[in-house]
Amino acid sequence: GQGRLRTEGEPAGGAAVAGGEMLLGVGLLALALLAAYRLYLRWGTRSGPGGAARQGEAAALPRMKRRDFSLEQLREFDGARNPRILLAVNGKVFDVTKGSKFYGPEGPYGIFAGRDASRGLATFCLDKDALKDEYDDLSDLNAVQMESVREWEMQFKGKF
Repeated sequence: GQGRLRTEGEPAGGAAVAGGEMLLGVGLLALALLAAYRLYLRWGTRSGPGGAARQGEAAALPRMKRRDFSLEQLREFDGARNPRILLAVNGKVFDVTKGSKFYGPEGPYGIFAGRDASRGLATFCLDKDALKDEYDDLSDLNAVQMESVREWEMQFKGKF
């Protein structure tokens, strides 16, 4: 402490340092376990009771033929009234049924099921009030938001 050096044999609180390191290790382990538990709660139980049956039911659905949808017709495919889940991005309709964990009624993006998701995806808003129930020309979106819509459309084309 006062400008003095200690030799190796002198007790200098080394036990306190070792105890602190051990406490830090235990704390980090507890934090890692908490993070793993939170991930399990978020993703591991996502399908819930009947989730596997719903996935099997979705896989058994025949492939849809290409067709046009009105917004009213699209609303029927929200995963609750119909096992098939559709959503629209930038005027194109995608069958996202195989992603029901995400787009189904219990999923984090379930708000988009059976709807035009363009505005919500462009603005990164999952609030139901941000989505319109009538035709949305997106004319009030800025260039960055419109580019985001186009990027989402490309992602959906590649995946669905």
